[in-house]
Amino acid sequence: MKKIGLIGGTTPESTCYYYRNYIRLSREKFGSFTFPELIIYSINFNEFLNAPGGWEGRKKILINAAKALERAGAEIIALTANTPHIVFPDVQKAVSVPMVSIIDALIEEMKRRGVRKVLLLGTKTTMTAGFYKDALNRAGFEAVVPGREEIEEVNRIIFEELAFENFKNKPYLLSLVEKYRKERGIEGVILGCTELPLAIRPDDVSVEVFDTAEIHMRKLIEVASE
Repeated sequence: MKKIGLIGGTTPESTCYYYRNYIRLSREKFGSFTFPELIIYSINFNEFLNAPGGWEGRKKILINAAKALERAGAEIIALTANTPHIVFPDVQKAVSVPMVSIIDALIEEMKRRGVRKVLLLGTKTTMTAGFYKDALNRAGFEAVVPGREEIEEVNRIIFEELAFENFKNKPYLLSLVEKYRKERGIEGVILGCTELPLAIRPDDVSVEVFDTAEIHMRKLIEVASE
């Protein structure tokens, strides 16, 4: 099986969630003690957030991490967060091994489930920058984003609460999903930040839930075992 390289630390909690899914999904596929080889490069999240030049500086950090994983023997590489996919194409160009996009894995799963209209939740960047929504639109999906104040609140909850395993505003997130089901007719919700699955479970809401972290890890294990 191919060695998997993960660029983690964005945030540590989501990286741990990836690792838990890696263990669970490997056991489902291979049995109790068989796991594809895994290498994790955990970046300094504070340096990432405050990188000089904004996304240009963050891109350099991600490229350095990807190159380190390549030198360490990783045969496929992935970013363990949705928002950094804003620079995914440039990171992929910087290494010679293939990278698996969380957005591509999500689109494949959405097609499989037959869902077309979805609510996109994530960081403010993921919900507003266009790179995520545009990719979904090009694939034939209708992506709905919350209103301006709701975007700010979801972003705040992610960085100030979920990143520290604080789930006190879980009811707010669930009510937001149900609001857009009733008012906009969404069929599903994309948990477009890998902290969100810590708070929103499939049984919590009345629409399809797309846990991007689990979908991504499932795809990585599939590719690693090809």
